[in-house]
Amino acid sequence: MGYAGTNKGGTSAILAAEELLRSNREAADEISVDAVLTAFPAIIDRIMGEGGLWHERTAAAAFIQAGGDTAEAVHLLRAHRSTLPRLTFSLPIEPDDMALCRRVVPAHRSPDGPQLLGETVDYSPRIIRRGVGDPLGGDDSDLVVDDDQIGPAKYPDRPVQRYTRFLAAQGLLVDRRDESDPEPYDLALNPITLPAPRSARLSAMSLAETGALVNLWYRGVIGPDGHTDESVTLGEVRYGRLGVRVTHPHTGNPVQVGEIRATECESMAHLDERGEDASRFDAGYGFAMGHNERKAIAMANMDLAAQRYASGPAGWQTEQVIMHTTDGLAANGFLEHLKLPHYVTFQSMIDRALAARAEDGKTSQRELAEDAAEQPAQDAAEQPAEDATKKEVLA
Repeated sequence: MGYAGTNKGGTSAILAAEELLRSNREAADEISVDAVLTAFPAIIDRIMGEGGLWHERTAAAAFIQAGGDTAEAVHLLRAHRSTLPRLTFSLPIEPDDMALCRRVVPAHRSPDGPQLLGETVDYSPRIIRRGVGDPLGGDDSDLVVDDDQIGPAKYPDRPVQRYTRFLAAQGLLVDRRDESDPEPYDLALNPITLPAPRSARLSAMSLAETGALVNLWYRGVIGPDGHTDESVTLGEVRYGRLGVRVTHPHTGNPVQVGEIRATECESMAHLDERGEDASRFDAGYGFAMGHNERKAIAMANMDLAAQRYASGPAGWQTEQVIMHTTDGLAANGFLEHLKLPHYVTFQSMIDRALAARAEDGKTSQRELAEDAAEQPAQDAAEQPAEDATKKEVLA
């Protein structure tokens, strides 16, 4: 849950502050959950991903209650999640079963299966739109019709080959499979420990604050000369719908109980550094709930870095930062708690500072306090003399 303020006195002031906030947000009560889901799907997906709970209407309600403050909305969602019973564990999801809504393969011009742009603003001009329609004034008549349309004749209805499997089939991919197949590390039930298994790193990054993860990745690709290292290539980015299945308590058969939307990313890097096998590539994996390509891409690249440099200081530092600093709730909670009363601890710092000064020649704490009280008046008395001196120097 991270840090949270508690009522330790000053109840009237706290209640008054909450009432002031509610009164200023009365208009927000008129915003419906459906309207938020329609207008702000990306931010709701981000809140669900960082909150670790897939329930769109609850996330939208948290967004409204938080007044658009995503960190507070995530806090509300995590708090709600902590009250829910864990009835069962879902079965492992097969990513190849994803019903694709979007798929881009930057590493290959003609991959197996289609390139699907889906819903995206990746190629749109960043111009604020006034009203409806294209901000540049275009309409549907400007669309170019491609004679080679995507359809069953060209792309049969089957799972498309992942680009990493294309590399593996040619013997170009490092095999990192763990034949022991350990259980995934559940961060909701277990504390963070280092060194962390890969499943724990991936879980931490799936819950990470998106901006923190992107920043961590960007710091990793900026070299000492200030130029970016673009040695990592995205194999593909996918977004679509995945069914969630559990084991039926009576029949023992798998049964689908729901559906989520998710984003996947695979990234590759050529192992061309000293001591590496230059005949192969390594791959990283990212998975984010909802449509959140930034998180999935940053996650895949950080997973790749953590694996590639696992045996050295760079890998240890990367793992430590991933596990301890990317959780938005913990980071924001620690920052927010600085606003709570700290006068007792700070007074002790002042006492130590005064004691240090006393050791440098002052005779008592009382003299130090008197000096501190007299200093403003002394400064005010000396100011005219200082001003006169400055005028003489200027003259």
